[in-house]
Amino acid sequence: MLGLLAELEKADEEAMSLYLPVGLPLQDIEILVEKVTPAQAVAPDIINLAAHSPTGSALLWGTSRKCLVLPPFPFTERYIAPGYDIEPLGSLLEHDFSIALVLVRSGAYSIGVCQGEKIVSSKTGTGLIHARHRKGGSSQRRFERRREEQMHAFLERVCGHVHQQLEPYATSLDYLVYGGSRTAISSLQKQCPFLQQFEGRTLPPLLNIPPPRSKVLESAVVDIWSSMVTEWHDDTFPDIDSHPKGGLT
Repeated sequence: MLGLLAELEKADEEAMSLYLPVGLPLQDIEILVEKVTPAQAVAPDIINLAAHSPTGSALLWGTSRKCLVLPPFPFTERYIAPGYDIEPLGSLLEHDFSIALVLVRSGAYSIGVCQGEKIVSSKTGTGLIHARHRKGGSSQRRFERRREEQMHAFLERVCGHVHQQLEPYATSLDYLVYGGSRTAISSLQKQCPFLQQFEGRTLPPLLNIPPPRSKVLESAVVDIWSSMVTEWHDDTFPDIDSHPKGGLT
């Protein structure tokens, strides 16, 4: 991503830059985009991407390069400037945010704190939770109760490790990111009151990850710092070449 920004900064051509904060209404986004691209309508998919981004977006629109960037961390202010103004996006990406990661699936967890892209503290482990029982009848109900007890005990352990790992950094953390299965994350949030203090500092969860391990934690850090870039060209407009999050960083 920083490489792309360096290329745009060197480009000597007519361009406009538009930064859109999180939560801006769709109508406002359409009006602002028209100010940046008055001679050509933008594909509706681009408007929708910007409107639904949980971190805001940056539209960098020039003669030869036209990019929409969904950053890994939120923009909070709208901003329009002539040229490829990469400073707001570059400053965001170069800032060493302090981020906690809580990855959990049934029977596996990984907790870490990273400063920038460097993991400074982590804890990874497993717990015994039996697979689901499919035979039916009273034996299935007993098995499911036992499984629920195992899951409860496992999440109690995970909560303890979360508290141990994050407490020293709690007041200085910029963001917290959950990862794993949606069900396990939701259950942990309900069972671990310690996590409530981070509700206003959470980034979008990482749901498409394998059972947490140390290597998975390291990969999750890379995902957190990845941007989604959509770039299109006059000769193929309105077709869009899209690089999903993690593909172009």
